[in-house]
Amino acid sequence: MAVVIKKQQSALLRPLGIFFRRFHLLIFFVFIVGCLAASVLLLNKTLNEASAEESTSTINSGTIDQATLERIQTLQPSTQSTPPPALPEGRTNPFAE
Repeated sequence: MAVVIKKQQSALLRPLGIFFRRFHLLIFFVFIVGCLAASVLLLNKTLNEASAEESTSTINSGTIDQATLERIQTLQPSTQSTPPPALPEGRTNPFAE
């Protein structure tokens, strides 16, 4: 009886074994490409969901304190020429000719 069961299993598995022996490389590459495609799609979905969330900032736009406003007003415009920097006494400019 055990011989009959073993023969039936062998008869069923032989075509499957022949199929895998013949196409094992192709099945491997299809499996790897499928896994890579799935990982790229999941990563793309994750990145799109993360960028869709709105971020909130703690900085209030349009507000400025008085000290900063005064410092901005004391700045010179770019059209106005600035005087050359004054070096301390006894020092020479090494970059001057």
